[in-house]
Amino acid sequence: MSETSPVQRRPSGELEASVLAALWAAEGPLSPADVQSALGGRLARTTVTTILTRLHDKGAVSRSRAGRGFAYSPIQDSAGLTARRMRSELDKQDDRGTALARFVSQLTSEDEQVLRSLLEGAEGAEGGAPEGPEAGPQPRPGAGP
Repeated sequence: MSETSPVQRRPSGELEASVLAALWAAEGPLSPADVQSALGGRLARTTVTTILTRLHDKGAVSRSRAGRGFAYSPIQDSAGLTARRMRSELDKQDDRGTALARFVSQLTSEDEQVLRSLLEGAEGAEGGAPEGPEAGPQPRPGAGP
């Protein structure tokens, strides 16, 4: 038996997060080679291409033809992607009320106050959108993810 330690695996989602961060920092669409370069060349181009393809399949990035390959752009900013993931997880639940109750019960007091403010703003705003620039664009009630 070998005395060497096993290869350390990256935490789940770390590579996707790194690729998304590179796309968010870019001023336009990036090819896999551009993303590889933005990440310091520490990943193989095939790995970057695989990650980009998976992100495209998940609906996190869009792609357009660029020569013989594709150029990729993020569909949403970081906050939008988080909201989309939260909605996706909620949509998987049969008992949404319980899932929401457990989520809210685990919020910090600061997060709870932000949520209360957003909900109060949604009640008074036409179309259900919170007011103020910090709220950002909000989907209409009943709209898809």
